[in-house]
Amino acid sequence: MEPTNNNGDKGALLRELRIDPGQRERPSPMGGRGWIVAVIVLLCLLVAGAAYYLLFQHRAIEVQSVTAVTPTAADQGATSVLQATGYVTARRQATVSAQITGALTQVLIEEGEQVKAGQILARLEDTAQRAGVAQAQAQLNAAGALRMQYQAQLEQARRDLKRAQDELAVDAVSRQSVEQAQTQVDTLTAQVMAQQRQTELAQAQLDGQRVQLDYTVVRAPFSGVITAKAAQAGEIVSPISAGGGFTRTGVGTIVDMDSLEFEVDVNEAYIHRVAPNQKAEAVLDAYPDWKIPAHVIAIIPTADRSKATVKVRVGIDQHDPRILPDMGVRISFLEEATPANEASALRGVLIPRACIIERDGRPIVFTIENGRAHQHAVQPGVVRGELQQVEGIANGARVVRSPPESLHDDAAVTIAKE
Repeated sequence: MEPTNNNGDKGALLRELRIDPGQRERPSPMGGRGWIVAVIVLLCLLVAGAAYYLLFQHRAIEVQSVTAVTPTAADQGATSVLQATGYVTARRQATVSAQITGALTQVLIEEGEQVKAGQILARLEDTAQRAGVAQAQAQLNAAGALRMQYQAQLEQARRDLKRAQDELAVDAVSRQSVEQAQTQVDTLTAQVMAQQRQTELAQAQLDGQRVQLDYTVVRAPFSGVITAKAAQAGEIVSPISAGGGFTRTGVGTIVDMDSLEFEVDVNEAYIHRVAPNQKAEAVLDAYPDWKIPAHVIAIIPTADRSKATVKVRVGIDQHDPRILPDMGVRISFLEEATPANEASALRGVLIPRACIIERDGRPIVFTIENGRAHQHAVQPGVVRGELQQVEGIANGARVVRSPPESLHDDAAVTIAKE
């Protein structure tokens, strides 16, 4: 029996198990871990999609809300039939100046200062005027003294005449002496009367000089507020223009704030909607949320052909320091509600006009219930200033103000803090 060569058999088996190099498979481009990379990328895409859905599709939209209220009878008092724009004007306004030409020594006003009627606003150089007053006073004193002298001489002449008449009765003097005494009395009487006229003339001259002195003091013609200070101490002012450009014609401008009113231009095609004493509501451009009660004073009976408008004066029912001259204003002319439309006006609720938007050609609003926005079709009605009457939602409903474009039915919302 031949012995078995184990080493030879093992070599033969190894040669049979060896793979032919030509039959080997090409290696994969991603190697042996390619499927792991693909799974990781897929998971990342799924996570990103879920995050986008959670963040943007289910994120609550922040909105502002108001409460719908039922209109009351008091809300039906008046409706706006016309709006017009204009300005605040003062019916009583003056540029105050001196009545004579002179140099200013004092200017006692500043812009925004309240002044009373008769209050001193400025003073002019008054040396010449004071000298004139002193001279006229001296002339008056001299005329008065001379009149008193003539009056004393007249009294003495009358006594002399009386004695001469008594002596003539007993033939103690001649008739000629009596006649001379009478002539003296008549002459002195005429001199006293003439001197009285001179005294009156001197008094008139003194009064004139005092008026000229008073012209050097500039006073407020009425109570009001100083809106402009036009001159300074040392400048020359004159009631007429000097033409050279160095002379001021005014010291300052004063406005009577109680005389403020609104002046608006109304299109002539709608002027028939305005009548005297008609109620109105004013809103200043500077204070858009402040409504000022007003009324029509007058319709100016002329039209502006270039603008096709008619000017309307509107009075202010409640004056306020915030109302200033030349401010812009918008006037709403109101019309009282009538029994015919009062019943329909009481239907529905009142909400701000900003709550109503149009989608798909119809007016809608969004209400808020349990953190969700719900779309409602509504029927708009009468406008009450910034509010509008609508039908289609309940009284007390929370309504979205100024709904954003992204808001849709059943969207999650949060109410912004005011």
